[in-house]
Amino acid sequence: MVPGILAGKTVLELGSMIAAPFAAHILSQLGATVIKIEPPAGDTTRKLVRGGPSGTYIAYSRGKKSICLDLRGDDGQAILDRLIAGADIVLHNLSPGAARRLDVTYQRCAALNSALVYCHIKGYGEGPLADEPASNPIAEAATGVMYANRVDGRPSRLGPSYHDQFAGSYAVIAILGALLAGDDQPERRNLDLGLYETGLHVAARDLVAVQLKSQLLGRPEQEPSAEFAMPGYGAYRTADQRWIYLVMLTDEHWRRFCRAAGLAEDPDLATLRQRRRQRDTVEATVRAAVEALPFDALAARLADAGAGYTEVLSADRVLTVPQAREPRKYAEFDFAGYAFASPDLPLPAATGEAEPNLPPPLLGEHTRPLLAGLGYAAAEIDAFIAGGAAHVHDPDAEVWAKPARAAE
Repeated sequence: MVPGILAGKTVLELGSMIAAPFAAHILSQLGATVIKIEPPAGDTTRKLVRGGPSGTYIAYSRGKKSICLDLRGDDGQAILDRLIAGADIVLHNLSPGAARRLDVTYQRCAALNSALVYCHIKGYGEGPLADEPASNPIAEAATGVMYANRVDGRPSRLGPSYHDQFAGSYAVIAILGALLAGDDQPERRNLDLGLYETGLHVAARDLVAVQLKSQLLGRPEQEPSAEFAMPGYGAYRTADQRWIYLVMLTDEHWRRFCRAAGLAEDPDLATLRQRRRQRDTVEATVRAAVEALPFDALAARLADAGAGYTEVLSADRVLTVPQAREPRKYAEFDFAGYAFASPDLPLPAATGEAEPNLPPPLLGEHTRPLLAGLGYAAAEIDAFIAGGAAHVHDPDAEVWAKPARAAE
């Protein structure tokens, strides 16, 4: 069995919601052992669906170990000291105020373990808002994404929390860089990453595009991405009521679509500029051509012509298609009486052959064995649990509330 590139590394995750848990998920997929340190109430994502775990928790906490501690007391802090001393990486997305109150700071961690890599994902980096909290939609609103994404004219969030996941990915890049830097560059082991600054970097293309177009046109311009305004580029419904997404970015793309759809090439629509001037005509032509054929027939023609397309799939169908299944690109596991399939990190050369198909942990599921591994005797562990410094999973607790019985 070939281990992942981070096999042997231990990560302490003090994370909630998405950014830090997603980063720790990637580190876990790369072979690290992730210990998820949770407060008595657990990660917020444990209580979002019928009082139980959401898809976020199930997808991004699988394979982790859960230790449940109350860090507001001396005993909880003493346990944290031992965990930090034996870890390689501390990763969290506590607010700056909470990090100070719980003393989960770089100074405390470095004093206990000088070789440790410390990464704090927070709302904002250095600047006047450095101590303010921020979330995924705030990052979208503040970096221009939400302004351009509107539902019924109202600026709206994208839906998926991509900025949180980008921040988690950036955190992993920084952590891997710190591990590569070695012991002679301690300054690289104190990592501070803002969700807002992540959003700025992700938006760089669109922010620069607006500047370019404004200067070329000589007037303010708010349309960042020209391709989204291109006629023939988007989703259309086929004869059998399935949705197909067409990529119509270049003149060659248009020619290939015309060949696939059996359309005579119109010299008045040969260039993108011409098609933009006749947007309504192009849209009507594409719509009629797509509506005339069932999905499979149209897809075969588009594939033969080398045109870019895909079906617009609902979430329940995504993992049923051959590309997702062969070779299988997801792990299957059981959790709390239900079966799940969750996509894996698509880097097999880096992930290696990790322990297969582990579910996410129940709250406090590993508290006792982890405390024993830190050197605490059974009597000490019992005292921590009795005093509330540590918590263990209640085997009788329901993970999800049962749906109410339908009225008879």
